[in-house]
Amino acid sequence: MTHSLRYAIVGAGAGIAELHLRALAQLPAARIVGMADVNAERGQPRAAEAGCPFFTDHRAMIEATQPDVVVICTPHPSHPQIALDAFARGAHVLTEKPIAVQIADADRMIAAADAAGRLLAVNFQQRFRPVIERAVRFIVEGELGALMRVQVSESWYRTAAYYKQAPWRGTWLGEGGAILMNQAIHTLDLLCHLAGLPSKVWGWTKTRVHAIECEDTAQAMLEFDNGAPGYFTASTAEAIGGPHQRILIVGERGAIEIADARIILTRFVRDVREFAAYEPSPYASPEAVQDVLELPGDGGGHLAVYRDLEAAMVEGRQPRVNGREARMSLELANAITYSAHLDRPVTLPLDRDAYAALLAQLRAGAARNEQRLPTPHSQFPNLEGSRES
Repeated sequence: MTHSLRYAIVGAGAGIAELHLRALAQLPAARIVGMADVNAERGQPRAAEAGCPFFTDHRAMIEATQPDVVVICTPHPSHPQIALDAFARGAHVLTEKPIAVQIADADRMIAAADAAGRLLAVNFQQRFRPVIERAVRFIVEGELGALMRVQVSESWYRTAAYYKQAPWRGTWLGEGGAILMNQAIHTLDLLCHLAGLPSKVWGWTKTRVHAIECEDTAQAMLEFDNGAPGYFTASTAEAIGGPHQRILIVGERGAIEIADARIILTRFVRDVREFAAYEPSPYASPEAVQDVLELPGDGGGHLAVYRDLEAAMVEGRQPRVNGREARMSLELANAITYSAHLDRPVTLPLDRDAYAALLAQLRAGAARNEQRLPTPHSQFPNLEGSRES
C-alpha cells in the first residue's frame, strides 16, 4: 500500500495483543494511533511503548483517533459490541477468534459490516499454514472428489495453571464455553474450511479433568449435505506424545491426511464408486498413488492475516477469513454445545433464538452459583445438577 493505515487496538493489555503488535511492526503501511483497555495498569505501558495515546474506553479511542482498522483483542463476549461500535464510525475490524460466543451475535456483526461497507476479518491464522493451503489446493483442483468421510481430532493439552492465569477462561460468562470457544475453535475452523459446514450434529461435552465451569473435552458426530459422516474430538485434558492435530478427509477420488506439518495426499486411480460397481474381485481395493509432504511453518501466523486484510482493502475483495467464513466454526461449536445439552442431534442452520436461550440460562446459572442462589427449574434437562457441559 502507498499510504499509511491507522490501526487502533482494543484490549491492549491482553497477552495476545503482543502477537498483533509484532505483526503490525512488520507492515510498512501500519501506524498505531491508539490503544484501549479497561485495565489501565496492563494497557497503558503498551501504549506508552508504542508511542500512542491510551484510553480506558474503546468508544472514546475510536472517536478521538478515527482509525482505519480496529483490532479487537478482548475476551470473546465483548467482540460484537466493539465491532458494531467500530463499523458505526466507519472503521474496518480485525477481531481475535472466535468471532463471537453465540451465532446470533456473529450474524449481527456481519450485517453491520455489510451495512457500513467495511471489512470484517477474523484471526484464524491456521488457515495460512502451508499444510492447510496444500490441502485446500488439492480439494479445489478436484483431486478429492465428492466427500466420503471426515475425521478430525486435536489435543490442546493445558494445565491447571493455564486456567488460573485468567479467571474468565473456561466460564460461561467469560468465554461462553471452554475448549470449544477458545482452543478447538481453530480445529473447527479448519474442519469447516476443508469440508464445509455439516448439516446435522450429535454433540457431547464434558468437564473431565480441569476445575473449570465449562467443557474441557468435546466430541461430535457429523453428517454433511451429501450424507457423508464425520467425527470431531478435542480436549485440553488429554496429552498425546505424537502429532497433536490429525485431519483425515476421504473423498471418492482421493484422500487427505494431515498430522501436524505432514500431509499425505492420496489419489485413487479409479473413482471408488466406479471401482466398487465394476471391479469383479469381491475383496479388491482401488489402486492409489500417494505424495507424502512435510510442510512445516505457520505461513506467517498473525502477519499473514494482516497482509491478507490489507490486500483485501486494496483489491476491493473480502478477506480470506471474513465474517461469513469465521461464522461456520462458531455455528458448529454452538451446535455441539446445544446438542450436548438437549441430548439429541440438531440440524443446521442452528436455531439462533434457542441457542441464545440456552446460553442465557447457562450464564444465569453460573451467576447464581457465584452468588450461591437457588436454581429454578431448567428447560434443558441435562443442565442442572451436573458438571457436564
